[in-house]
Formats: sequence, C-alpha cells, structure tokens
Amino acid sequence: MAETNVSRVFEVSTGRQERVYDLTGMCARFLREAAAGRDGLLNVFVPHATAGVAILETGAGSDEDLLALLADLLPADDRWRHRHGSLGHGRDHVLPALVPPHATLPVIAGELALGTWQSVTMVDTNRDNPDRTVRLTFLG
Repeated sequence: MAETNVSRVFEVSTGRQERVYDLTGMCARFLREAAAGRDGLLNVFVPHATAGVAILETGAGSDEDLLALLADLLPADDRWRHRHGSLGHGRDHVLPALVPPHATLPVIAGELALGTWQSVTMVDTNRDNPDRTVRLTFLG
C-alpha cells in the first residue's frame, strides 16, 4: 500500500527578475507518484520570507497584472525599514502577508482539482535570491 503522507522538496530557479513561476506541472508530476490515484490534499509550501503561493490564471496577462498590482502596493523604493539587499528589498519581506507562502488544494483520483483556468504559482518579487525551495506534501 502507498504511503498515506508523502513530502518532497524541489529546487526552483526563478531568476533575478520578479516572477510568477508556474508550479502546476511540478505538482501534477509529484501527485502521479505520491497520490497514486487516491483522493486527498496537496499542500504547497515555499519556506521563504520573501515568496508566496497563489492560485491564478497564467499566460493571459493575470500573472503580469499581479506583479503590477504588487509593485503599486509595495513599491521598490527606500521607504522600508528592512533595508538589506537591493533597493526596496524590504517590500519582499512584506509580500507573504499578502500572498501567503502556502496553499492546500483538493486532489481527486490522484489529480489536482483545479478550475479550468487555475494554475498553482509561486510569486517571487525578490531579485536578490534566484534559487527557491518548494515543499509539496500529499495528505491522503
């Protein structure tokens, strides 16, 4: 019998630009093995103080719209008290309060039960850290 709970860590390079990184394929590949056709939950967690997880449509402009909104809400300037790193890096540390570093999603018959246009993404505004970790955990 397959394990009830399976957790794996993946390394992702998001580059040195603000980015909405699509994790949907990674999640699907993980679930093929971890869920093995079972129902349960997938927890997606990024253990970083400057990144978050969002469920949104990608490729049709919504990802760029999200980054533009975050730039308006959290400008990359010198207003932030948290001042190490590049100019405005303090805003990156506020990001997880708006885009949480986790999401828990339904899994039906071993597959993510997402809506038609939904994708699982990591939102990364931190240009100082191009390397990220993603922990996927199947609970079933």
